[in-house]
Amino acid sequence: MATIVVCGGGVVGLCAGLMLAEDGHEVTVLEPDAADPPGTSREAWDGWRRTGVAQFRQPHTLLPRFRQVVDRELPGLTERLADGGCVGVDYLESLPPSIEDRAPRPGDDRFRFVTGRRPVTEAVVAAAAEEHPRLSVRRGVRVAGLLRGPSSLPGVPHVAGVRTGTGEEVTADLVVDATGRRSPSADWLAELDARPGRAESSASGFVYYTRYFTGPEQPRRIGPQLAPVGSISLITLGGDNDTWSVTVFGPTRDAPLKALREAEVFDRVVAACPRQAHWLDGRPITGVLAMAGVLDRYRRLVVDGVPVVTGFVAVGDAWACTNPSAGRGISVGALHAQLLRAAVRTSLDDPGELARTFDEATEREVTPFYRGQLTADRARIAEMDALRAGREPPPPDPVRAALLAAAVHDADAYRALLETVTCLALPGDVLARPGMAERLAAHAGEPPPGTPGPDRRQLLDLLAG
Repeated sequence: MATIVVCGGGVVGLCAGLMLAEDGHEVTVLEPDAADPPGTSREAWDGWRRTGVAQFRQPHTLLPRFRQVVDRELPGLTERLADGGCVGVDYLESLPPSIEDRAPRPGDDRFRFVTGRRPVTEAVVAAAAEEHPRLSVRRGVRVAGLLRGPSSLPGVPHVAGVRTGTGEEVTADLVVDATGRRSPSADWLAELDARPGRAESSASGFVYYTRYFTGPEQPRRIGPQLAPVGSISLITLGGDNDTWSVTVFGPTRDAPLKALREAEVFDRVVAACPRQAHWLDGRPITGVLAMAGVLDRYRRLVVDGVPVVTGFVAVGDAWACTNPSAGRGISVGALHAQLLRAAVRTSLDDPGELARTFDEATEREVTPFYRGQLTADRARIAEMDALRAGREPPPPDPVRAALLAAAVHDADAYRALLETVTCLALPGDVLARPGMAERLAAHAGEPPPGTPGPDRRQLLDLLAG
């Protein structure tokens, strides 16, 4: 068995650590934020401060793919989340009224999951990590750099552990970067004279305005979780312990949206959206929380089949991250951790092979989610910009438009769409299934469903009051 250091104690880092510890490895998680997770859900939300996670109090969700991964890799974690107050969600409970076929299908339980606010879900996962006999979580420890070991591949540096901010050296057979969107690992690798990996980075161009509510029962969902409404989009998410959130977002360059920082303006805009207005029917527990400056970033540590480093891998947002509107970050991160566990099982003794195996699995099973999100974001922001300028929006992707149109009427097309939205399947795999082309063809030419709400002029009036 190996000694493994995981840099970063967020949800993905802790899940990766738990999976590897379950296989008998001795795992140490180093988390720079010093505060211990509170013991109750209320304390987690009210008092836990994670200054190293800018989006800690922003909306998060645990999609069905997260539940699928942890039920297989970490049995019992879903039940612990439920015991912590996380809410159960079943997207099939909100089938469009235009679908006449309401009969259940085998495997419908794959769409059920539990979710909650980020501080609460992370506190639950942290409690599970603290109880594991082969996993140690050290909080208040910042990783400052990597230790060099004997190379296993000619000309490729090998990582043999980490150096902390206090100068302590922690040796390891494998170092896992799970430090999230702000990962400093590019600097760590540069200090080892590792050749640059493949890197992409650009601003997503969105700004988010969110408000949390509480009430005796969760709002009934009568529209999609992520809904485009003219030149803005809305996100409605269930939370833990009788809470939920509403988010309005749009392009950062849309200056009038800054008025959404005012609770009165925020509520006025949401109230004008018929399928989301009832999500205001609760007691607000926050003002309007704003977030911008989100980067789309991707890094690959194997170039032309040759690792740029061995003994070191990156998972989740430390590997790639996008605009968070689809709520995929934790689910994709858990899938990535699952792939790492599989690669370690087969290739731990060969650092070069481990790097290649993990890279190949990542490119095959995880990178398509990143690429798909980028494509969707670019299309949506182009549509928002056109509507803001009074131009005709560019035509939608014809294949996605056909799936959206079919999903309004066809129960199986709706399930297929849900699979792509919740990261249970990639769009290409869904569309290649027998009979799917015929289902889409039956609704060819029909416009994709729209979400009622204010047009641009009406939105500007609402923002101006």
